Amino acid sequence: MTESKLREKMCMFASSMFDRGLTHGSTGNISVRLNNDDILVTPSGSSFGRLDPNQIVKVTKDGKLIGNSTPTKELPLHQAFYETRGMKSGAVVHLHSTHSVALSMLPDVNEDNILPSFTPYSIMLLGKVKLLPFFVPGDPAMGEAIKGLAGKRSAVLLANHGPVVSGKDLESSVNAIEELEATAKLALILKDAKPIELNENQVRSVINKFNIDLSLIHI
Repeated sequence: MTESKLREKMCMFASSMFDRGLTHGSTGNISVRLNNDDILVTPSGSSFGRLDPNQIVKVTKDGKLIGNSTPTKELPLHQAFYETRGMKSGAVVHLHSTHSVALSMLPDVNEDNILPSFTPYSIMLLGKVKLLPFFVPGDPAMGEAIKGLAGKRSAVLLANHGPVVSGKDLESSVNAIEELEATAKLALILKDAKPIELNENQVRSVINKFNIDLSLIHI
């Protein structure tokens, strides 16, 4: 796919997520890795609902900025996924989606895997989702926290902030972060209902059936 088409695709997915309330205002950011390891990333302060393909910034693999806009201040977060997950990471999506943020603020959660195993789809698309502590937006320490996971997670939830997902390409990353938000919504709805989660054998059957990357599961 040409760079021009990728820019248009980033805007299309951004607009779709904005229109469905998955992000709001000027929150959230997206990046896509090009074949030469340069990165296309959304600009700082931009709205997913009004994103212009020409505003998207190119960041070369040696850190040079190409474009008239300033890249998102959370660029180090994106770069850390590309650095640690290699070719498994073709895009990164970060949202401030309401239910995911709410889940990140609850007490007594499993920080190593904050999403309950309610359906096979979160397992298929996300594996385990690590809850990371709160960082001031734009703090480079967010990127260091991702590097500390050594490429073993494709999705994290930043406390009091929002989810970040990296997939093989843009579409799979968007699908995965939407699944994270949907599962977070289920977790909040069922919080006091003692729901029945998938058991270990059921989780293993999903892993085996769909050849899921075991490095993301750790059961």
